[in-house]
Amino acid sequence: MIITVLGLCLFEIIASIDNAVINAEVLGTMGQKGRKWFLIYGFFFAVFVVRGLLPWIIIWATVPSLGPIGAFTATFSNDPSIHKAIDEASPILLMGGGVFLVFLFLHWLFLETKNFGLRHEKFFQKHGVWFFAIVSILLTCLVWFALKINPMLAFSAVIGSTSFFITHGFKENAEKGEKTLLSSGNTMSDISKILYLEIIDMTFSIDGVLGAFAFTLSIPLILIGNGLGAFVLRKLTISNIERIKKYAFLKNGAMYSVFVLGIIMLIDAFGGEIPSYVSPLVTFIIIGFFLFKSMKKNKKELEVITQ
Repeated sequence: MIITVLGLCLFEIIASIDNAVINAEVLGTMGQKGRKWFLIYGFFFAVFVVRGLLPWIIIWATVPSLGPIGAFTATFSNDPSIHKAIDEASPILLMGGGVFLVFLFLHWLFLETKNFGLRHEKFFQKHGVWFFAIVSILLTCLVWFALKINPMLAFSAVIGSTSFFITHGFKENAEKGEKTLLSSGNTMSDISKILYLEIIDMTFSIDGVLGAFAFTLSIPLILIGNGLGAFVLRKLTISNIERIKKYAFLKNGAMYSVFVLGIIMLIDAFGGEIPSYVSPLVTFIIIGFFLFKSMKKNKKELEVITQ
């Protein structure tokens, strides 16, 4: 349980770095009172409304027979019928989440600007035009095999794909909106900026919430792990965000973690049984590797400067 919470916390922090950078830049244009409101009161909204409500709704929608209370407390229930209902419905949830995460990784790999941490990344970015063909073929294959098991499993794969493209559109719009907020002619009030940041946070948090289901289906554990990660991230936003940005390959680590978690979810959706400790363990290893790689890069640059 502890390693699951720590894994959730680390994944939430790393996966939300882009969101933290946007928050820090917008907060720099706000007054002290506005910053305090966002960092304190906005935190409760981010944790309990977004990272608590969203996974609860997903579980409830996936297993409506549990009801609202049962969806929240299912993991701690001794009722065998509840555990049976979750086991039977979990592949549908995991399929949609897995497709979302794999598409998220492939979009980053093929189309997004990045610091090249591994040799193959430059090759894929040069062939970015293949992104849409690759994800279309992948979705077709997943739906084909899922139909042989359960039509709802195939439908979940389509929902995962649709969710990715919808949230991606919102993220692109958020990036454009950030430029407007940071422009010298912007007259938006601090309250409006806080509301804007909360909407952005809601959009970016979907990645972390869906990835959390690769760790556990327990809503309380997701709430604790993601909530702790969100708290740490908010503290970094106001104090050490420039230092975090110096670690050039943390984003790479986040995206490779997303990919592995997505694959784990897809394997589980098709009936594979991967131990629960694998997800947090893999996350620690991947993030640790790219953190080390970032530190090594910073050391080389410092040596060049001091020469």
